[in-house]
Amino acid sequence: MSRQEVTFDQVSAAAIGLQNDGEQVTIDAVREVLGTGSPYTIHKHLTQWRAGQAKPAEAPKVEIPEALAAALGAWAQQFAHDAGAGVREALEQSESDMEALLQSGEALEEAREELAAEVEAITSERDQAMATAIERSEEIERLTTELRDARKVATDALVGKAKDQLAIDGKDAQLATLREQVERNVAALATESDARLAAEMELVGAVTARDNFAAEIAELRTQLDAAKSERNALREQVRRAKPATAS
Repeated sequence: MSRQEVTFDQVSAAAIGLQNDGEQVTIDAVREVLGTGSPYTIHKHLTQWRAGQAKPAEAPKVEIPEALAAALGAWAQQFAHDAGAGVREALEQSESDMEALLQSGEALEEAREELAAEVEAITSERDQAMATAIERSEEIERLTTELRDARKVATDALVGKAKDQLAIDGKDAQLATLREQVERNVAALATESDARLAAEMELVGAVTARDNFAAEIAELRTQLDAAKSERNALREQVRRAKPATAS
């Protein structure tokens, strides 16, 4: 998600406040006063503000003839214009490059924040999936225990009932009835086993989803590291370009 950047008026007001308090006007000082803003944006507004604060130096008074002074002034202006053309062009190009670097840095900062938010959201989804998988694993374990106990109870009951029935009389009809009961109980146990198998398959799906989430997070972290490296490179370019602008 992108944040609302500070404006020139906000930076200007903060710089004037620091100046009135006798403190040094720096990027960090302005950012501390505002409580927000990227260093790139604050630097851009501070450069504009400082340019508006600069005052031209007064020329020293000389006692020379007016005609000579006029001629010297015209010559000096022409010489300064001719000599400074290349410097002004280089300065304008440097300022243009600096502006492009600052804009690129701001875009990279916004992309980094959006990527971090996306990583956080996917991490949350992964945690929820893992919690669901754990709950299903516990449910499967509980069902397995209940199924084992039910089988033991059913087997004991069937054996006891068979013994009782056979003790009463050994008729084939009674044995057939007991056999049908056993088959029905076995069918019921098979149904429970199918339910258990379905639950286990659902757990496998949840574990697979968890692994996919982990892989996506690893990829996003790689992209985030690359974005940080690119941002650091842009900052180094900005730092190297500053002396050329100041000259």
